[in-house]
Amino acid sequence: MTTDQEMLIINKIIGGDTQAFAVLVDCYKDLVFTLALRMLKNREEAEEVSQDTFIKIFKALPKFKGESKLSTWAYKVAYNTSLDRIKKNKRQYNEVTIDSFSENQLKTLDNALEIMETVEQQQTIQNCLLQLSSKDSFLLTLFYFEELSLEEISKIVNMEANTVKVNIHRARKRLASILKQKLEPETIQSYERATI
Repeated sequence: MTTDQEMLIINKIIGGDTQAFAVLVDCYKDLVFTLALRMLKNREEAEEVSQDTFIKIFKALPKFKGESKLSTWAYKVAYNTSLDRIKKNKRQYNEVTIDSFSENQLKTLDNALEIMETVEQQQTIQNCLLQLSSKDSFLLTLFYFEELSLEEISKIVNMEANTVKVNIHRARKRLASILKQKLEPETIQSYERATI
């Protein structure tokens, strides 16, 4: 959606056009839900947070100044709403320790991720992302799947772009550790099948 289209929809919503708000929800509902699910690790809570996010967006829309893209602002609202839910629930998520991966190993795993095309392998990635902390999963989703820039992500999570970059790098290492554990048994099994 272009900036002009966003402003047109915003003005319609502020003017009381409920159909325009339905268009906005349709544009961002899948992403807001995905981001909430990455952070909360619970489908029902992610659905509730998604609803809360759109209620907050609707109420705050008249204050939106257009200083960032509407999508960036919506991600930020989703992020903050998810954080509020986590704080409310006082949940603790398991952290994956950072193994001493060399840059070459990370590149090898990155290449392995690019090659993955089957549904089963895509599901493996999704399962591994769910094992990461909320913050790590959220940052990787925004950077790799939504292809947001470091600057856009920094606005969403209220961090400096360099801090975001460091956090994404660390999250990649944690994901690499999980993927290594998941992929090695699959690689061994496929090798054994090929030799039979």
